[in-house]
Amino acid sequence: MKSPAYWAVLFGMAIALIQRGLPVRSQGDTQSDNTVMDNITVRQGETVFLSCSQGNIVTHTAWLNRSSILYAGEDKWSVDPRVSLVTLNRDEFTIKIENIDLSDEGLYVCAVQTSSKPRTTSVHIIVQVPPKIVNFSNSLVVNEGSSVTLMCLANGKPEPAISWKMLTQKGDDYIDSEDEYFEIPSISRNKAGVYECTAANDIAVDRKTVKLVVNYPPTVFEGRDVGVSLDHTGVLTCEADAVPKADFEWYRDDRRIFSGFEGIKIEDTGSTSKLTFHNVSEEDYGNYTCVAINKLGSSNTSIFLYEVIEPTSSTLLQEVTSSVLEQTATERNHLREGPGAVQDGNSGKAGTYTPICLFLTVALQLLLTF
Repeated sequence: MKSPAYWAVLFGMAIALIQRGLPVRSQGDTQSDNTVMDNITVRQGETVFLSCSQGNIVTHTAWLNRSSILYAGEDKWSVDPRVSLVTLNRDEFTIKIENIDLSDEGLYVCAVQTSSKPRTTSVHIIVQVPPKIVNFSNSLVVNEGSSVTLMCLANGKPEPAISWKMLTQKGDDYIDSEDEYFEIPSISRNKAGVYECTAANDIAVDRKTVKLVVNYPPTVFEGRDVGVSLDHTGVLTCEADAVPKADFEWYRDDRRIFSGFEGIKIEDTGSTSKLTFHNVSEEDYGNYTCVAINKLGSSNTSIFLYEVIEPTSSTLLQEVTSSVLEQTATERNHLREGPGAVQDGNSGKAGTYTPICLFLTVALQLLLTF
């Protein structure tokens, strides 16, 4: 068992060497018994092996981290369970540190006492930490025209670079920024969407997204007039663009119309409202107004419901008769005006016979149809 005095001397010697500072020189420098190894760069969470040579005549040896002794020979001084002994013989003294963390970064010294004089081997551990976004904006709901600031703060080593982009960009609305604080002055509706913050360094990348909702008053698309015959179904359609979603109201002149009123049905689906007449009457024809409303405003459009007259058997027969008579008159004029035309007594009758037969055939078909 080593005496307390021994450990005090060894500890004081090692601390003095660390505090004195060791010149940076390559391994194997023959001008000094103190060796400085190249830096060890590891990623957070990895395992590090620290090794130093011993020699034939070694009386005492220890591994130290800054101001604390990790191992003195085979005796473990560190209370950290991640630190353990790997090899200790006359050739090498190796320990390992598992699950390395940023707090483990710094200078490590292997102090060896020989029969003649002490020597040290030092190495600096650099711990790289992947980026982690630690402070980030929550989803936002703002009114059009407001100024918006999105925040993205991240830790990591090396220090991560921050970048923003809009995932739902459309054409010229593409947005890109490289700042922890992303400002959008006087935001418009086309800047609404999902934004992504990326924190990146040489180790890894961390990403987070935030949804930005922009409220704006309704804009109603111009309505289309609708023509419907009596006793048929007619549908007037009204469509509006708004956030939040618009509520719809229908009016005939200054009177508001409700669903179920005089056989009328009103159905709202998303951004569209439909006014349905199941059995159109004379009183239903006229001008209607659709109004879209949300908390930021309103907009409206007018739609005209007009009558379409369907053809009947009598009107069809009248149209065919007129067409046949017009054709007969044309053929007669052609025969009379033809150059050098010679007609016998039957020529006029033959010219008239064909369209009359056609007329009778069409009339018969119409009568059978209706």
